Amino acid sequence: MKRKKLLALGLAALMGLSALTGCGVTTTSEEGESTSSAATKTEMTGEGKDEINVLIYAQEHEKAAYEDQIKKFTEAHKDQIKKVNFEVTTQDEYGTKMTAAMTANDLPDIFYVGPDALRSYVDNGYVLPLDDYVDQATVDNLWPEIKSAYQYDGKEIGKGSLYCLPKDLSCFALAYNKDLFDKAGLAYPDPKKPYTYDEFLDVCKKLTQDTDGDGEIDQWGVANANAFGMTPYLFSNGAKFLNDDLTKVNITNNKNLKDAFQYYVDLTAKEGVTPTVEQDTALGGYQRWLDGQIGFYACGTWDVAAFMDQATFPYKWDLCGWPVGPDGDGKSTTWLGSVGFAVSKNTKYPELCAELISSLSTDLEGQKALSGETTGKSMQIPNIRDYAQSTFKDKVADGTIPYASNLDVIFGYIEGSDQYKGIFPETTYTYNAEWWDTFLEGIPNVQNGSIPVDDYFKEVEPKMQEALDNAIELQNAATK
Repeated sequence: MKRKKLLALGLAALMGLSALTGCGVTTTSEEGESTSSAATKTEMTGEGKDEINVLIYAQEHEKAAYEDQIKKFTEAHKDQIKKVNFEVTTQDEYGTKMTAAMTANDLPDIFYVGPDALRSYVDNGYVLPLDDYVDQATVDNLWPEIKSAYQYDGKEIGKGSLYCLPKDLSCFALAYNKDLFDKAGLAYPDPKKPYTYDEFLDVCKKLTQDTDGDGEIDQWGVANANAFGMTPYLFSNGAKFLNDDLTKVNITNNKNLKDAFQYYVDLTAKEGVTPTVEQDTALGGYQRWLDGQIGFYACGTWDVAAFMDQATFPYKWDLCGWPVGPDGDGKSTTWLGSVGFAVSKNTKYPELCAELISSLSTDLEGQKALSGETTGKSMQIPNIRDYAQSTFKDKVADGTIPYASNLDVIFGYIEGSDQYKGIFPETTYTYNAEWWDTFLEGIPNVQNGSIPVDDYFKEVEPKMQEALDNAIELQNAATK
């Protein structure tokens, strides 16, 4: 996901203390007073001497699941653990909190690191290599993509020591509202034959309607978030932003990218099958999807539990592939993503912390809970590959795990197939994502018609190159 610009640090006073006790473990929770902050702190207490600080970002249903896992871990280790301070914040605020912790040289014991940030965290001495603390056979049973994403030898990602255990291997498939298809008399998308660009646009036009007759569009074919809902359109047309060795930005002389980006912005600027920039600012696409106003919306693997909850999303829905551009390899392509649990290099309790993140990442019972077998709420595809490919699929098929019926779309992106492909974006392999952030900043001006695509590319390419050059300089300085 897009690495957010750091915000000025300023947290509201904490209030709202509650407590739960049981089996020698006490849990206390604190919530931010400000409605703009979803940060919470939970304390799990035992009877020992060791204190561990954990900081992650998560949605509400994810937070509850991880809190339960950490509570069980604390109970099992209550003779060793005095307290686990479990802090959950929003993704927007996470970067601010981590920057403040780095500045103060006071990192949490356990925190998130994404593949795109791994090299800088390692080079700056923030994270502990895990090779001596994790079971190698268990690590070898992870999806290969998420194992290699967290290996680094000081020069290349995918080689050397392991520095994180994955929270998950995620991807965005495309979700569609079956109720809206039914009302429009449209056939559902075929999961075995993703739409072409033209077919997708045609369906979106038929789903874009003024449903109450007031002369204003209030239902749209699709809603797109530029940070994560744009790249599948581009990747599915064979588009890249950088040259093969990731040293040069190449967008102005890049037909595949230009054509795909033009198609993408035209969905808003020309065709009107998405909310306008102004409408999206007033109410985001995610909420409009939940409100039943959107035909297609991106579905992350972590979104499934929320979309299967009738109280959250009271509509029938399923999964399909992203539309395929005319100049790609013919496969619907989305990005693979991940975030990993890292242990601070300065922690006083490396063995205990490594055991805790193993319980969240690779423990079979934990994966059964997080993927939905024992909880009925799937928040991720299991990290354990043989379990994911067998029992997990079986439990979805027999209804034990509530899931969209077209699960194979997700597995197609993760495993690869004749129709589907998943790739890590180029930001995974560059030292930071500032060049990408630079590109994202001006997209709304193209979507609202303020600047043509060609002019935008000419304007933004040198700025992107400057940001990429700076990243390369930082990488060289850190690795010397």
